[in-house]
Amino acid sequence: MPRTDFLPYALPLIEEDDIAEVVDSLKSNWITKGPKTMEFEKRFAEFVGAKYAIAVNSCTAALHLSLVAAGIGPGDEVITTPMTFAASANVVIHVGATPVFADINPVTMNIDVDRVKEKITPRTKAIIPVHIGGHACQMDEILALAREHNLFVLEDGAHAVYTEYKGKMIGSIGNATAFSFYATKNLVTGEGGMVTTNDEALADKIRVISVHGMSRNAWNRYSAAGSWYYEILYPGYKDNMTDIQAALGLTQLAKLERMQGLRREIAERYNEAFAKLPELEVPVEEGYTRHAWHLYILKLNLDKLKTDRAQFIEELKEEKIGTSVHFIPVHLHPYYRETYGYKRGDYPQAERTFDRILSLPLYPKMSAQDTQDVIEAVKRVVERTRK
Repeated sequence: MPRTDFLPYALPLIEEDDIAEVVDSLKSNWITKGPKTMEFEKRFAEFVGAKYAIAVNSCTAALHLSLVAAGIGPGDEVITTPMTFAASANVVIHVGATPVFADINPVTMNIDVDRVKEKITPRTKAIIPVHIGGHACQMDEILALAREHNLFVLEDGAHAVYTEYKGKMIGSIGNATAFSFYATKNLVTGEGGMVTTNDEALADKIRVISVHGMSRNAWNRYSAAGSWYYEILYPGYKDNMTDIQAALGLTQLAKLERMQGLRREIAERYNEAFAKLPELEVPVEEGYTRHAWHLYILKLNLDKLKTDRAQFIEELKEEKIGTSVHFIPVHLHPYYRETYGYKRGDYPQAERTFDRILSLPLYPKMSAQDTQDVIEAVKRVVERTRK
């Protein structure tokens, strides 16, 4: 039978240990950047195998700070994918550079390295590969291009907490990686992000410019160990994480393995249920990656259905199943159309993929019955709408 209550597309898994750690921060009097932020940075760096980690208030801030620290600015071009959330491109504009899009591989939905090659010009200074849904990009090929053309590689790992590429954790591969801990992500701090890098100079600069450009260790100037004196080294930003957020990050990181196991279990049940339906195409997990299963992006074979993606979503909503779409290609948004003259047809693989995708609920808080309800609802909609 259909559900009687609505299943939201995404919910965080917040348990008693998370609540207790946040309360401990509130009672400690350290509610902004403090010891828990520094501990979270240390543990996260160890988790991904990076030398340095800087906790910030969003993945957007992590991307922006990394570009600033790398010296990307006016006159430069940065190549990224149109199949991403707009922040991946917006940050390029924020530093005065020009975002340049390269079309996607329609199987993985990640940026197509051959298309990246075609977009490189003398003005190109960086590449932002985005690990869509938690599936790693082809990093060896991207890094080889970067070495050949002296490009900065900034990985957008918003979906890639726990993703591996050829046995290496995302966060330890490119020049820098930006992670998201937004409320829907695999590891949540409400709002929040992290930059990881193996470059000490880059890490030092990001750390300074994330807090107004103040000299190092100015964060503790009100403690007994601190000093009132500080200097502004750069015209920085206010992008730091707080100890309240970091407290949640610490407990979430401690149980990430368990949460990831639950995500994979749901994804595997979906795959088993949908793989044999010709009307549907399940997401791939290529042999070179360990998928983080942040998203379960289902593709509709529209030539076998008498409906479109929008109506399919509406029918699932009537079945009390929440969904989302990841993503509306960036070049199709009004600002990018009006500013850069983009139009439909410019990135055909991204556009064709967008027209037929939807993301199903996939999060550790889902019960076995929730998962079964999604499966049965999708099957009923397929049954009603197949040609």
